[in-house]
Amino acid sequence: MKNRAISPLVGLMAMAVISCPALADSWLEAEQAKLQLLDKITARISTLDVPLQLPERFGTLEITVERCAYRPPEEPPENAAYLTVRDVGHDPTLAPVQVFSGWVFSSSPAISGLEHAVYDVTLIACNR
Repeated sequence: MKNRAISPLVGLMAMAVISCPALADSWLEAEQAKLQLLDKITARISTLDVPLQLPERFGTLEITVERCAYRPPEEPPENAAYLTVRDVGHDPTLAPVQVFSGWVFSSSPAISGLEHAVYDVTLIACNR
């Protein structure tokens, strides 16, 4: 539960750093995010390239990358992505449930991450 307490602060810091005009030159916008996905039940690990604004499915999850940015090579490495994750379940008559919405970081996946009983989602990189 510790990461839930600092998640809003981390999200605000990420938005400030990425969207601040003075610091905007130090972040590069990406067109897609490379995510590592773990199904905890089957121990299946998958890698998925998710384009911006296009929902992708993994199991019962529907993942949308709203924004993805990375630092240039001469800066300390970091990738940040704003994800929206919905659990659509197995029953099409039930409405999807949003299970996560926020910033995730490749260098610190535990700071702000999806807490789901079956799946883990980790940001690997933001790609052009």
